[in-house]
Amino acid sequence: MSFIKPVASSVSWRTGILFVLGAAACFHLAYAPNPIAPVPWMVAVYLILLAQLARLETTRLSFYFGLSTGLLCVAPQLVCFWNIFGMAAVPLWFVLAFWIAGFVALAHVVLHRFSVKWALVLIPFLWTGLEYFRSELYYLRFSWMNVGYAFAESHPISLHVLGMYGVGFLAAVLAAFSLATRWSYCVALVAALIIADPFFKSNIASTAIQKGTLRIAGVQMEFPAADEIPIALDQAVVRFPKADLIVLSEYTLDGPVPEDLKNWCRRNHRYLIVGGKDPASQQQFYDSAFVVAPTGEIVFKQAKSVPIRFFKDGLPAPKQELWESPWGRIGICICYDLSYTRVTDQLAKLGAQLLIVPTMDVADWGRHQHELHALVAPVRAAEYHLPIFRLASSGISQAVDSTGRVVARADFPGQNEILFAELSLPEGGSLPLDRIADQRWNHGADNSGACRRHQKKSTAQRANIFAGKNANGVRFKRCLKNFKFACTATPRGRP
Repeated sequence: MSFIKPVASSVSWRTGILFVLGAAACFHLAYAPNPIAPVPWMVAVYLILLAQLARLETTRLSFYFGLSTGLLCVAPQLVCFWNIFGMAAVPLWFVLAFWIAGFVALAHVVLHRFSVKWALVLIPFLWTGLEYFRSELYYLRFSWMNVGYAFAESHPISLHVLGMYGVGFLAAVLAAFSLATRWSYCVALVAALIIADPFFKSNIASTAIQKGTLRIAGVQMEFPAADEIPIALDQAVVRFPKADLIVLSEYTLDGPVPEDLKNWCRRNHRYLIVGGKDPASQQQFYDSAFVVAPTGEIVFKQAKSVPIRFFKDGLPAPKQELWESPWGRIGICICYDLSYTRVTDQLAKLGAQLLIVPTMDVADWGRHQHELHALVAPVRAAEYHLPIFRLASSGISQAVDSTGRVVARADFPGQNEILFAELSLPEGGSLPLDRIADQRWNHGADNSGACRRHQKKSTAQRANIFAGKNANGVRFKRCLKNFKFACTATPRGRP
């Protein structure tokens, strides 16, 4: 390991300013609309330059320079926060920038209190842990502008192999490597990854087994009047008479499915997925997607799993299930649910063959908000090797195949614009390596009954444990003696 530096040299605050400006420029270049193939890799250069701020003289200086970098990256990309929240957007920008500042400060501590070799090992885990916690776990979770989303339009096969957080981990490895060795080695590594990625993609992208085809259409409508909806549906059927299923956006309805839409399905012999409100009580509701069959019956509904903070967005879904459609197992997640892997992973584990995503993106939020949101679906499709049909109220709606390629699109604002695609449904999806900790996931609804029985059994076991016994009547104190062995001998995993 002679190519590893014994110590990392310090940099002045003047050099730090150059790193801040360079990192921000690379970040915005990576997230530019319609980038050519090598440009998304500038997000790796962003992370490399960000890591150099750990070489500043003090932890406090590293934190403030990291905070400045975060604000320069976040605020221009999320101008939509100002359109939505006004002055309250400023503290939200600072919250997002804080995570970048925290990473730089922790990297400084590792680099100066331990060693370069330890920094090479720990920095990728610090970045990935902070990115995952910010995106999935805490109260203001928000996954946009992660490293992995920069690759949405180039849809590299590394997304399916490594996953979104795995790609971020790889970029953090390059950043840590830049602190430990010569820059020329880092440049060579980035170049090698850019060159190698298309070869992996061409070898792996065709391995999915296709099981059927669904012809699906969607109509973009933002806050339509009740009498406008059947007219728009008639236009969709006239334009695309072969469509088997029609999708409308989240919150198309301000309540349950009315009788006139059920009658429309009966007359036209079509399946319809429409977003509305499913009452939970007199004052509460579930933001839901309803599936109406050609008979006019509601055969399935799914509520939103993660309601948006600071919005009146209903209660979180009590459960996630798949719709056993005539074409295969279809998972439905609503709007920002697609941004959370803890939601979409569950649908993949249940054996979904297609994801349908009714979405509400208000036109007043601006084009760039719609463009950022449109990065999510190609990444998820590439991760799971599952097709996705995402219908947004004012665009950007997308039909994405199982390789992450957008095969059809309806633009912003696109009021009453119709999206149509024929999507091939694979046998099932799979999880990328960054979520492979849960090894015991099954590929279909065949085991759903067994899962429910296991859940009931677990509930009974917990009741016995709190009573002082386990399921076999053995005293709980006795069970504790074997706790360490049980944890190491039994595979454990949660989504």
